[in-house]
Formats: sequence, structure tokens, C-alpha cells
Amino acid sequence: MEYDVKDLNLHKAGKDKIEWTGSRMPVLKALSEKFKKEKPFEGITIGACLHVTAETANLVRVLKDGGADVYLTASNPLSTQDEVAASLVKDYGISVFAVRGEDRDLYYKHIYKVLDKKPNITIDDGADLVSTLFSERKDLIENVIGGTEETTTGVIRLKSMEKDGVLPYPVIAVNDAYTKHLFDNRYGTGQSTIDGILRATNMLIAGKTFVVSGYGWCGKGVALRAKGMGASVVVTEVDPIRALEAFMDGFRVMPIREAAKIGDIFVTVTGDKNVIDKEEFELMKEGAIMGNAGHFDVEINKKYLEEVAISKRRVRHELDEYTLPSGKKLYLIGEGRLLNLASAEGHPGEVMDMSFANQALACEYLIKNKGKLEKKVYRVPEEIDRNVAYIKLKGMGVEIDTLTPEQEKYINSWNEGT
Repeated sequence: MEYDVKDLNLHKAGKDKIEWTGSRMPVLKALSEKFKKEKPFEGITIGACLHVTAETANLVRVLKDGGADVYLTASNPLSTQDEVAASLVKDYGISVFAVRGEDRDLYYKHIYKVLDKKPNITIDDGADLVSTLFSERKDLIENVIGGTEETTTGVIRLKSMEKDGVLPYPVIAVNDAYTKHLFDNRYGTGQSTIDGILRATNMLIAGKTFVVSGYGWCGKGVALRAKGMGASVVVTEVDPIRALEAFMDGFRVMPIREAAKIGDIFVTVTGDKNVIDKEEFELMKEGAIMGNAGHFDVEINKKYLEEVAISKRRVRHELDEYTLPSGKKLYLIGEGRLLNLASAEGHPGEVMDMSFANQALACEYLIKNKGKLEKKVYRVPEEIDRNVAYIKLKGMGVEIDTLTPEQEKYINSWNEGT
């Protein structure tokens, strides 16, 4: 069995973490029991490029329970939990290629390792797997039935590929499922981003001016949680509808250049590059803290900071201090990478339970519809989305109403009015 992890001796701690997290994921547990009986992935090789965490471990375990041959690599150099990677190899017999802190060369070497296994289904978080396959391994495309994508940034990349006519196979945008973005993006990102800031800085958030760049579902979650911690929240946006929504939700809205002058803490969550750039660095107050909750480390112009700073030092775990020529000190969390995983443990199992259930069921859907789908980016089918919600409610001990026959008829007819 091939693998590349930091240290297999870490497996005991990883197994404990995987089991604890699994106990918080009732939807995946239900799917595991179903897949063990039905074996929908028998004879199927699945290549996954995801954050190697305890939550992800429970997804790949479920896929293996369904008969899949699974190969896992990291979707971010700083998100890997080395003890989890070790346990997946040692305790569960799953090939993992991921080491926390790996450089760019090793990161892509690991992606190539997964592609070498000729996957029939790809699971992405950021679209690095499918884009690398298309750019460098076109010979493998004929083996692929379809793929899934976990996050907003990846969906944007894949839709761009579709628009340019180069998407190599059908992909289901798991990120767009209601049971994903309404919960994972909002509650998961909101809580885990605050967690990452606290672990990196151990600072009081109450009373601080907290700037959130981007008011999509992730930005909404970060702003909501920062407000709950007592911060005065400012939102910066380029979309007029989202900006209006943020204002109506009670947040101050202004351009980033204005926010740069007053912010104590800055979090980018846009999916775009250089959201905080050299002009903003010059305007910031002494001691301003920056972090990125978007997928790639391009939202804060770290390259410029590295070039212009007269000194840099690590002052805490995953917190770097940059001294500018003026003598002003600015701080960057987690090297500008996804801070909730770089300096914390990512989303809680309770929300990833739904996201990863969508992943597993989307993979099953791709197999059942092999050859029937076009090379497009698809939403998760509504029946899958609703089924995940029902199972989640059941796992939480929550019951809901059902329509009576009379109500069903009324809501689906047009001829009964006032």
C-alpha cells in the first residue's frame, strides 16, 4: 500500500480523533450502514483532494464501506492533521499522501500520486485535482465518470472551465447544496474562523473593529459570529445586493480603503486575489491583524508584505509579525492560508456531516447516471439535498410536520383561489 504521511506512530491519537468526530456525524453513520449492504462503489477508484482532517476521514471511511478503492491527498498544505493521516493508513488501510506544511512541489507530487491511480471519480476541494488532470494528464480523462466539488472557489473555477468548453467531465457542485452552504459555509466557517483567530492570537474580540471582506454565505457566518463575540463589524463588498444585505443586517458597509484605516482584525473571504493589497497595508493601524478564510492564499498580498517588510518573525503559533519600513507592525495568521484549518481544526463534525453526506450521495448519483450527464457543473439533485436534511433532523431527534392530502392538493393546484 502506497502512502506518504509524517509519522505512522501518530495513528493512535488520530484514531481517537476520528472516532470522536464520527460520533457527531449521524448522517454519515446512516450512509455507512446503507453502503455496507449495497456496495455502490464496488470496482470504483475514487481520488480525493480534500482537507485531511478527522471529518474527511469519516467520509473516506464511508466510501470504502461502499466498496471504493480510495486515495486521498491534501487540498491545502497547512490543513493536514498528521495524526489523522497516519490513522487512515495504519488503522483503516486507506492510501493517504499528505504532510502538514508540505511545500508546493510536494503538494503537487501528492496530487500526481492520486492521479496515477486512474480515478473513476474525483472529489475536489478547490478544483486542483480536476484542473491538474486536465492540464497535465489528459490521458486519464477517459477513465473518469464524473467528479464533485466541495467549495465555492472550486465551483467558480469549474464553471469557468465549463464556460471555456474545457470541463473534461460532469461535476456536481456539492458546495451549492442547501444542506452544504446554508450550514457548513455559514455556521462552520463562522465558528471555525473565530476559533482560528483566538488560537493564533489569544486576543479579546469584544470591542474590536472587525472587518469582513466578502458577504457570501461564509462571510455572513464570520460577521455573525464576530458580532456575537462583541466586535463592531464592518463589511466590504463589490456586489451591491450583498452589500445592501449586510447593511440591512445591521453591519457598517464601506470600501476596503476606508475600512483599512479603522480595522483591528481583518478577515478576507471572497475567493479573489489581493483583496488586501499594498495600499491597505499602508493605511492600517499599528498592530492590525489579518487572516484569510478563503480557499487559496491569494486574498492578502503576502508576496508584497514579504518584499517590503524590513523584518519578519513568528511571535505565536501560526502568527507572523511583519515590520514595515515605517516601523509599523502588522500581523498575518496562518501564512495567509485558510486560517480556520491553518490555526484551528476546521469545521465541526456536525456541519461536515451534511456536506460529506452530499459528497457520498453525489458520487453514488454519478455512478447511477454514468454516460447520461453532459460535461457541465450540476447542482446536487433536490432529492439528495432534502434526504440529507431529513436524516440530519432524525439524528438530532427533531420531528417535523407532513402535508395532509388536502394540503398537498391545494399547494399543487391553480384552480382554487379566493
